[in-house]
Amino acid sequence: MTGLVIFDCDGVLIDSEVITCRVQAAGLAALGIPVTAEEVMRRFTGMRDREMYAMLEREHGLSLPADYDANAKAQIAEAYRQELRPIAGIEAALEAIPLPRCVASSSNPLKLRFGLELTGLYERFSPHLFSAAQVGRGKPAPDLFLFAAAEMGAAPQDCLVIEDSVAGVQAARAAGMRVYGFSGGSHCGEGHGERLLAAGAALVFSSMAELPSLVAANR
Repeated sequence: MTGLVIFDCDGVLIDSEVITCRVQAAGLAALGIPVTAEEVMRRFTGMRDREMYAMLEREHGLSLPADYDANAKAQIAEAYRQELRPIAGIEAALEAIPLPRCVASSSNPLKLRFGLELTGLYERFSPHLFSAAQVGRGKPAPDLFLFAAAEMGAAPQDCLVIEDSVAGVQAARAAGMRVYGFSGGSHCGEGHGERLLAAGAALVFSSMAELPSLVAANR
């Protein structure tokens, strides 16, 4: 029985993944790491930036400049101001789900709040916003979801997680939580839903209009 709904942010509440991945791919390519936005989406969606950077540095035998992350964040913030939108239908879905809820995101706290404020969603969750910066390990480790559940006073088995990434689904399952995969973000290409199911999602849905009835069915 669901007592708490835990939402990922990027790609679930806000349609941000295409923006972030595009900016990161361009910045990395300029430094000699020939990665495309599609590869960033496929390999690193749901992970913390620092873990993505470490993997790419090892693979390509180089170190990113000390100011790379700050510059990337500034460029992403500017692109957010111009392009960021909430996931279609998320406001109505939230209105129709009468359960406690929170956000558990790999984004750092400032970026998390900024994206939610720009899209008008911040007040729907504040102060229950949890970042991977608050735990030792990011997704696909279970730390963030377990931390969020503890802070909200919910047992893991009573939590339902809404995730769009393989790493996020794996993290929710490792935390002993039920997880639904969302495949309706603009970054979700062919086969995305199948990858979420393979990672352990109980089901996959592509429209937020479906979510209230799916949550109600699990109560």
